[in-house]
Amino acid sequence: MAKARPKKCEILVINNIAQVGLKRFPAEAYSVVKESKDPQAILVRSQDLHKYEFGPSLRAVGRAGAGVNNIPVAALSKRGVPVFNAPGANANAVKELVLAGMLIAARNLAPALDFVRNLGNEDLEKRVEEGKKQFAGAELPGHTLGVIGLGKIGSLVADAAIRLGMNVQGHDPHITVEAAWSLPSQVKRAGSIEELIRTSHFVTLHVPLGEKTLHLINSKNIEQFRNGAVLLNFSREGIVAEDAVLKGLASHRLKWYVTDFPTGELLGHPGVIALPHLGASTREAEDNCATMVADQVRDYLENGNLQNAVNFPEAAMPREAPYRLAIANANVPDMLGRISHALGRRKINIHNMLNKSRGEMAYTLVDADSPVPADAVKELADLNGVLAVRYLPVDE
Repeated sequence: MAKARPKKCEILVINNIAQVGLKRFPAEAYSVVKESKDPQAILVRSQDLHKYEFGPSLRAVGRAGAGVNNIPVAALSKRGVPVFNAPGANANAVKELVLAGMLIAARNLAPALDFVRNLGNEDLEKRVEEGKKQFAGAELPGHTLGVIGLGKIGSLVADAAIRLGMNVQGHDPHITVEAAWSLPSQVKRAGSIEELIRTSHFVTLHVPLGEKTLHLINSKNIEQFRNGAVLLNFSREGIVAEDAVLKGLASHRLKWYVTDFPTGELLGHPGVIALPHLGASTREAEDNCATMVADQVRDYLENGNLQNAVNFPEAAMPREAPYRLAIANANVPDMLGRISHALGRRKINIHNMLNKSRGEMAYTLVDADSPVPADAVKELADLNGVLAVRYLPVDE
């Protein structure tokens, strides 16, 4: 990481963020605080920020986890504020919980635990032997696991299931090249969600929650599950329509619904195995998420580099000159020309420039060979379409 040292700025920490991550902010440059009216950056886990009043100094928000549903991403985008997350940092933790969920369902462990818990001492051995027959389960090898969503978590789940002797098929119309390369070759491609559902004994969901994935499992496809199937949801509550799941359990299409998101409608249902949102609740996952997002936020504050910002393009450029501008702007024509013209009129030589776009958002990094005066920064900030400008010179 370059040696640029911004003026000491405040990092507001909401929720418990692992100390191993917070220590990535050196004390001489940052104040990590639990209360601030106008911080330069915010680190958060699950706190809902949709009604939070962000101050004018805010430059970045970091989510120590993958999902960002608790953050008003669109509103922050209009201000040119990136929202960082930590995709993949908790992937192993979620993978292990999915495997645990499959085993709990396959071996009927939830009702078996309840049975033993309620036994008295009288005739214990006899009652155990008589009662265990009702909990006979199945082994995983030879059964088919369908994985919907083949990102980091989905790929790890698929690989682990193959190692357990399962047949694995997957569906992800938006799979990235990187994810495809990391996917085990034994994973068969399902042409559609419906095809995957019809031919899988277990179906596990690993997609983000959005308009296209809201109620991905619904009343239209719930009856396409094979009889006695197991549905696992360790992604987000809204990806599954609960009324459809209850319908599937009632018709015995589903034997179990294993979820990390308990709700009042599901509680107490004999076919539901509900866990208290434990997906990323391991010390290792919390440390990984905190470290990853802290490094990303710090690199952005100091160098303007963008990595894993959900509302901005990936944009990172090594420092080749001491005077850097970081410009967030709408993705409109001739923005680079106007930026170059504003600097050229002042005889400021552009040593290097990087411009990236993502949908309606664009981002530009400019390294200059000489200092950029305040009036030039203001002119850039006033350009139509520019959302935010930061001047990041390296300290002498």
